[in-house]
Amino acid sequence: MLGLVFAGLLLLRAAATGAQTFTASTSTPSVKVKENQGADLKCSHTADFGADARVEWKFQDDKSTQSLIIYRGEPTINYAGRVEQYTGGLRFNRVTRKDTGTYICTVAGSGYSSEAKISLTVLVAPSVPLCRIATSVKLGTNVKLACSDGQASPPPTYKWYKNDEPLPLDPSKFPNFKNMTYKLNPNTGTLVFSRVSQMDEGQYFCESTNEAGPPKRCVATKMAVYGVNTGGIVAGVIILLILLLLLIVGLWFAHRKGYLTKVKERVSGSRQQNSAVYRPTSDNGDEEEGEFKQKSSFVV
Repeated sequence: MLGLVFAGLLLLRAAATGAQTFTASTSTPSVKVKENQGADLKCSHTADFGADARVEWKFQDDKSTQSLIIYRGEPTINYAGRVEQYTGGLRFNRVTRKDTGTYICTVAGSGYSSEAKISLTVLVAPSVPLCRIATSVKLGTNVKLACSDGQASPPPTYKWYKNDEPLPLDPSKFPNFKNMTYKLNPNTGTLVFSRVSQMDEGQYFCESTNEAGPPKRCVATKMAVYGVNTGGIVAGVIILLILLLLLIVGLWFAHRKGYLTKVKERVSGSRQQNSAVYRPTSDNGDEEEGEFKQKSSFVV
């Protein structure tokens, strides 16, 4: 009861003087540190929380999932041996890229609570990005080129190159690219051609960049643009029609001259000759047809 009365008096005094009460704050709202190095996150609070004020730390990732770091003055299982709490802050002995996120310092006491948030960015240099570039595309189709680097921290930005020249975000403002119709997203790494043209053919590669280290590029790959050879198709159809017409005219001419009838008669006569069978005759009627029998014998 006395504690509540004391807290009420403090609030009245703060309202009269304009001072902050029951407030948690930080002198390091944004911390950036390289991977595998140590990091200090500062958190302080006003004295009106009392000598027994409870300080807890939570971690929130980029998907807004929260997990406890310090609970009742002790590190949780996932952080044991990696962090330690001291008066006025939290210390990481060694950070990894998974530690990038928001840290929430919550102070509670005398029936009140307050929190301070600190953003920690673990710096990881870009790695060679994964590029997906089609090697052969059809003229006039929708084509998407993709580039990604899942290791870099903070998340990198992407730049595309064609024939060793960087592609501008707005091609219409540059004479060399004004006839190209593409959309480039530097945050997602996509390069999209709504209707790819012959001018879009060339060597493409992507570059990943962030503040943690030098940029990295993927291997250049040629994207070839092919079209339907309508001229060749039309020429082939015309030649086929001409050959069919010549064949029909030739058959008609042969039929009119009687060549087909003569050929038919020759084929028929040849078949009749081939069907005739030779049957030898014998001198004696008692002999079997086509057989030779011995009539006499000689005695020596």
